[in-house]
Amino acid sequence: MPVHQEDAQALLGQTLAVYNHGFVRLVDAMGDDAAIVQAARISYGPGTKSRRSDRLLIRYLMRHRHTTPFEMVELKFHIKAPIFVARQLMRHRTASINEVSGRYSEMREEFYLPTPDAVKPQSTTNRQGRAEEPFPTEQAAAVIADWQAAQADAYALYRRHLDQGMSREIARIGLPNALYTEWYWKINLHNCFHFLSLRLDAHAQEEIRAYAEQIGRCTRAVAPVAYEAFEEYVLGAATFSRSELALLRKLLRGETLSADDLDHGKTWRAEFEARLGMALPEAE
Repeated sequence: MPVHQEDAQALLGQTLAVYNHGFVRLVDAMGDDAAIVQAARISYGPGTKSRRSDRLLIRYLMRHRHTTPFEMVELKFHIKAPIFVARQLMRHRTASINEVSGRYSEMREEFYLPTPDAVKPQSTTNRQGRAEEPFPTEQAAAVIADWQAAQADAYALYRRHLDQGMSREIARIGLPNALYTEWYWKINLHNCFHFLSLRLDAHAQEEIRAYAEQIGRCTRAVAPVAYEAFEEYVLGAATFSRSELALLRKLLRGETLSADDLDHGKTWRAEFEARLGMALPEAE
């Protein structure tokens, strides 16, 4: 069955595995596409229209950024991820979060280790990302072995300190960012779409994209019509500034571009050409 036809009821409580120890679980959901339509139509009185007009209404709301009807849908997830992924997700301050506490609980010996193809050098064009090509296999394997040994040593030290009677809240400070943590995450559909728009982007870190894909899978099952509109008007869309629109109009009219038209820097030009899917002509 294609993912976009999955029923939310079938996904409830299902463990969607991510990496070696991680997962995403849809724990609960309140509302669906009908709740969005119901909230939007309150301005016009009771009653719903045809399924086709409901779909057109949802697409209109998405297209014109009328966001409050989407807030009528809520999703609750149970997520388990490495700490460095969790911290990226928790930067989205529009959800209710309750995380496992290392002060109350002993942390498990569960660490994230990347596959060799994920071990890449620093990008020369993206200061916060990886290059496209991975390190040679043998070099990547040696790096992974180093991390695995360091993780085992760190956890052994943690256990030794606990066995010596040290408090859990201080014994944990030597554990690395690759340690798995878990939390409940409740978020409304509007804010979930914002999260997905950023974390499904190709510029997002590979590891959080893997979690966003599973969160998106659950979200699409809960509100498939809204998710379709989100893909159409947000994920698959591009926005242009005032000066970029002026430049596009000149191109469509067949006019030549001046140096001033293109005087926005190399980074801007690369980004603009990526959105256009074509190279800009040189100024004349």
